[in-house]
Amino acid sequence: MFLHLGADTVIPLKDVIAISDMKATGSINQEFLTTMHEEQMIVDISGKSPKSFVITDKVVYLSAISSLTLKKRATGYGFGDSE
Repeated sequence: MFLHLGADTVIPLKDVIAISDMKATGSINQEFLTTMHEEQMIVDISGKSPKSFVITDKVVYLSAISSLTLKKRATGYGFGDSE
């Protein structure tokens, strides 16, 4: 299955490690994002106004779609189910 992140970007759901809200980023998440930016491992598909970020096994995507919407999409495909 795949997850649509916006801006014509679709990634394999199996590559998704975490989906997080940009507003909820604490100091550890901010440090993580800064490090990923320095390592050139950020792919910004948000049009410079990210609402969420998606961590994969290779890069971190910044998306203009809310983390709640992305999680709902992913859950519909079995990501994050506790069963």
